[in-house]
Amino acid sequence: MLLITCIFIFLITIPTAAIKRHYTWEVTYEYKSLDCYKKLAVAINGMTLGPTISAVQGDTIAVDVINNLLMENVAIHWHGIRQRGTPWSDGTDGVTQCAIMPGEKYTYTFEVDRVGTYMYHSHYGMQREGGLYGMINVSVPGVTEPFKYDADHGIILSDWYHHLAYDQSTALSSIPFQWIGEPQSLLINGKGNYNCSGLTPGICNSTNPQCSPSTLTNFWTCSIFFKNFITTHKHGSQRRLRIYVAIFNYLPNHFLQPPPTNPPIGPIWNDTNSQLNQSLTIKARKGFIITPPRKPDRIIVLPNAQNTINGYLRRSLNNVSHTLPTTPYLIALKQNMSDVFDPSPPPEDYNSTNFDIYTVANNTNAISSTSIYKLQFNSIVDIILQNANSMMRNVLGYGEGKFNLLRDVEKYNLVDPIMKNTVALHPYGWVTLRFQADNLGVWLFHCHIEAHFFLGMLVVFESNVEKVGDIPKINYGCGKNQSHGLAIVFINL
Repeated sequence: MLLITCIFIFLITIPTAAIKRHYTWEVTYEYKSLDCYKKLAVAINGMTLGPTISAVQGDTIAVDVINNLLMENVAIHWHGIRQRGTPWSDGTDGVTQCAIMPGEKYTYTFEVDRVGTYMYHSHYGMQREGGLYGMINVSVPGVTEPFKYDADHGIILSDWYHHLAYDQSTALSSIPFQWIGEPQSLLINGKGNYNCSGLTPGICNSTNPQCSPSTLTNFWTCSIFFKNFITTHKHGSQRRLRIYVAIFNYLPNHFLQPPPTNPPIGPIWNDTNSQLNQSLTIKARKGFIITPPRKPDRIIVLPNAQNTINGYLRRSLNNVSHTLPTTPYLIALKQNMSDVFDPSPPPEDYNSTNFDIYTVANNTNAISSTSIYKLQFNSIVDIILQNANSMMRNVLGYGEGKFNLLRDVEKYNLVDPIMKNTVALHPYGWVTLRFQADNLGVWLFHCHIEAHFFLGMLVVFESNVEKVGDIPKINYGCGKNQSHGLAIVFINL
């Protein structure tokens, strides 16, 4: 699932001292009509989209997650939060924690140490497709905007499938393979508008107050007097609205012949030039520039592809389709469990001579593996992602075509690159990420298109796990670690 976050920082009342913010969330399944079509959705305290967490840089967030789903586990990932000193709160099932079983509670505790707009979402199976996601807004302590405004509006755009995550995962895991297709709707803050014509009102009702036609908010931006106007209209209301509009016509436009307003035709999906140029125009803002190290200690090249393994269609990075173990990596490494995952190192390069990005490769040598990349602590790592004929940290460079190590490194931006936690990998293109492995723990790195992640398009990095502090006992509840951390009590009768 592709989620795009539009950033509008919330700045209301800003305390200067960091505090601890405590939340209690109950996760349930509820019937929702988010786009007017009724289906089961995952809700937090009855809400889909989930509640927004608003905090100040330096605050500690504690979230008690109670899983009241009857037959399904839960894990919540705090996307973009670095989890320094709290890797067990990263919320990635099979990597940092055992998922929360039905009826159980798990407390995520972490510090929000960087200003920005982030998101949280489920990281269990394809559960995020069911609507378990929301926003995190972190503002600057003691700093106010240089101008005043009436309100801020945070926006999350997301796709929405009418088929349940169970249906989608079954289709993706079938022989023959069944692609899930395009989403039926696009939601804005958990609301959309599906065409209900031809469907019974009990299934799809365009007047349902849960979906967007019931309450339509129009944002009008007018340059006259630099004033913004917001108009809200509820369908079915008997109130008569009086709308006054002032229109100024400037020469040489004729008052009977207004200028055309037809929108321009956008580029097609594989027009890499337009996408590349857009990415290259984004630079780090002055005052927020973090100069990257000049040279890497290690380079890992990860071309992505579509493979068939034992008859099943899979997605892979460098011909390896990753499978998560039943025992989380963090627990297995901390407890020195040698038989949980494949100890052999995954490949770091590929045969670029025979790799054609413009054709579908016949990767008969692809494998499924649980192996991980072990990074030396504080080392500088370059990750080069190479895309082929597919739809779709410090970002040093974007490029078109096949990456060339000798030629394309000269294109890197080492002056003012941007810091990102999600990056677009354009069709037939490449992107280079550079980071310092200075965060203790085990970290998941994956495609954020939900179906691609489910099909194995991911890798796992580990750095200095032996230095990680004591892991909460509740994490020892799945796979081969169920016996660890359990107290055995003998009672004499």
